[in-house]
Amino acid sequence: MNKLRTWAQVGALALLWGSTFLWIELALDALTPVQVTFSRCVLGAAALLVACLGSGRRLPRDLATWGHVVVAAFFCNALPFAMFSIGQQTIDSGVAGVLNATTPLWSVLIGVAIGSERGPRPVRLAGLLLGFAGVVLIFAPWRTTGPVGWGALAIVVAAASYAAGFAYMGRHLVGKGIPTISLSAAQLIAATGLTALTLPAGGLTPIGLSPQTLIVVVILGVVATGATFHLTYRIIAAEGATNAATVGYLLPVVSVALGAIALGESLNLRIAAGMVVVLVGVALTRRGRAPLIRLRDGADREAPKVLIEP
Repeated sequence: MNKLRTWAQVGALALLWGSTFLWIELALDALTPVQVTFSRCVLGAAALLVACLGSGRRLPRDLATWGHVVVAAFFCNALPFAMFSIGQQTIDSGVAGVLNATTPLWSVLIGVAIGSERGPRPVRLAGLLLGFAGVVLIFAPWRTTGPVGWGALAIVVAAASYAAGFAYMGRHLVGKGIPTISLSAAQLIAATGLTALTLPAGGLTPIGLSPQTLIVVVILGVVATGATFHLTYRIIAAEGATNAATVGYLLPVVSVALGAIALGESLNLRIAAGMVVVLVGVALTRRGRAPLIRLRDGADREAPKVLIEP
């Protein structure tokens, strides 16, 4: 029963997280990228703050922790959220979901660079190279040099930023005895403050919110950002990072399916082939992982790196 419940949570997280790209695409019909990014941070932070206080938890109090939270919020929320909003102005939501699946590839590179992971084994190195080949195939720099190309590059930057954020969180925030709901709420609050600094760059443009746009923005902020963040932490705390990481394999399927069904997005053979190559590469990088270790908050994680996904 517990295993069934776990997989139900994983399936729910995949659907919520994978739908993020659809809601961003719809929100961009009425809002600027800065407005989309700021609104999802505000609503997500509000939802998690209510959940945090409602559960009797408190936000971190010491300045050192908040300093780490701000850095993590920049790399794991503010920057990638902005890049997704910018990138999806010119590329489909399904392609954005597939490019986001390159995050584990960047995690391997960053882990090797900072010494938190030994040099990748041959099979993982092959996966790393194959994954980047898939990204190049989707990006197609030899033929896509206009807005679509820059949009794909923005999504790749977002995926790399996620990986940097995960590495930082694994070193400075996770397993320090702070409840995960407190950390996630604090992180989105910090991301809201960081994103507010960008409002003069397109965030102050007058808008007319229709009921449909308002619904989309609320779902994006409360459900696809706040609830997804909280559910991810719950799965990590209860079942470990390994089970949470399996969600990453499902995201491209969800994003592509929703894009095709809800938005009528089409896929050409080159992009479809690139998607397959990326997913195979990501799967190979997950082979030969280090054993799990137990954190003080009860969560399992791979040693010595951790995967936490918003």
